[in-house]
This record gives sequence, structure tokens and C-alpha cells, in this order.
Amino acid sequence: MAVNDTAFPRSSARTLADDGDRLHFCSTCAFSQACLDEGMDKAALMDLHVLVEHVGPLRAGEHVFREGDPFEAIAAVRAGTVKTYVIDRDGREHVLGFHLPGEVIGLNAIDGESYPCNAVALDTVMLCRFSFPKIAVLATRVPGLQRQLFRLLSRDIGRAALLAGDWAADQRLAAFLLGLSRRLAARGFSPNRFALTMARTDVANYLRLAPETVSRVLKRFQTEGWLRVDRRELELLDRDAIEALAAPVLRG
Repeated sequence: MAVNDTAFPRSSARTLADDGDRLHFCSTCAFSQACLDEGMDKAALMDLHVLVEHVGPLRAGEHVFREGDPFEAIAAVRAGTVKTYVIDRDGREHVLGFHLPGEVIGLNAIDGESYPCNAVALDTVMLCRFSFPKIAVLATRVPGLQRQLFRLLSRDIGRAALLAGDWAADQRLAAFLLGLSRRLAARGFSPNRFALTMARTDVANYLRLAPETVSRVLKRFQTEGWLRVDRRELELLDRDAIEALAAPVLRG
């Protein structure tokens, strides 16, 4: 999808997920390209169409699933943002990630019989739910779909390991903002103007930083002229500077 100037999470005719039609998949379908690469449109792949269940809208604070729920399906985000997290024995929350339109949640449950974390809507969320047992069988018949599942799993693992190094606070935040920018651009949103649909406390938790540190680094970036911050609205003004700072974390 071509990049436009629409700032996430605002929607336009080009970025709003649709239901497709008899031949075409939803605009944010996480698996459509894999099927199209195999020369299959929706009409030629009725099995996949049967698998899809549209879920939502879920409102902010509503859970997609909770830790310990039986694992039956993975879900692709069609609109909105989903946060995944766990609660430790002391009752502390640990944010695992944020999932945007076109991204898949529930992949970390494939190895078990239940979901190992919680998934909650941060704003108005729409999902496409895929029965995993059925999509796993289908993947054995459609090599491209199997490769896409592996690719999504690899991407999740990569993001989880991204911030595990001993990086400075400004490097972590720069990498987070640049990674978010790239992911939104891939979905057709503006890479330079977007809203943080997650609270700064959630961002700090995810980056394993104190909320005060995140606010201080954002203020420093703003003073340097690298970005503009207006509450949750961000505009990247000097991508080169942010990319240089994030490069060791993102490896390029």
C-alpha cells in the first residue's frame, strides 16, 4: 500500500480496512499476499474465507483474550491497537508489545494449549479471527501460507529481542519511535506524523524505563529539534538524527 499523509490512527478511504469482496481479500489481511503469491484469489481459496471471523468493535479496555484462556485462534488486527502484557506474581504489569493494523496476535500461544499473555484493546479495535487448527492444516496445502506464518513468528521473536540489549534510554526510545514509524508506513499511514495510542507509562514499561525517563528523553528530542510533541501527537522532524541514534538497536 502506498504511503499517504494520513496520521495514525485517523482513517481514510485508503487506510480503513474493508471486507474485500468475492475475489479480493480485506485490505489489511495478514495472509492475503501469501495466497496471492500462490496464484489464489478469494474465490479460489474458499477454505480461507470460511476460516475468517470478523470480531469487533472492541472498545478501549476490552480484552481479546486473557492469560490461560484456551488457545483456539490467532487474530489479525484490522483497525486500532492491541497491547499484549503479563502480570507477575507481585501484581506488576509487564508490557510485551503493541500490535497495529495488519499485524497478528496470538502467535506466542502456538506451542501450548492456552494463551501465555493478555491482549487488550487500547482504542477501538477490529479483528479478523482465524481458527488455528484449520489454518495449520491449510498451511500444509499452501506453501506460501506456511512461509508467511514462519515469517510472522520470526518477526515477533525479532521484536521481542530488539530491546533486550544494554542500550541507553535515548537509543531505546529512538528505536521504538522509528520502528513504529516504519510499521505504520507499511500500512499506508504517514511515517512522520502519528499518535501514540498507548500511554507513556505503557511505552516506558515496554522499554523497561521509568516514565519520567521517557518524558525527559522526549523533551530532549524536542529541544534538539528532532520531533514535535503535542500530548500524544508526534511529528518526526529530523529522521536522520533519530535513525542515527536508533541504528545500533535496529541494526541499520
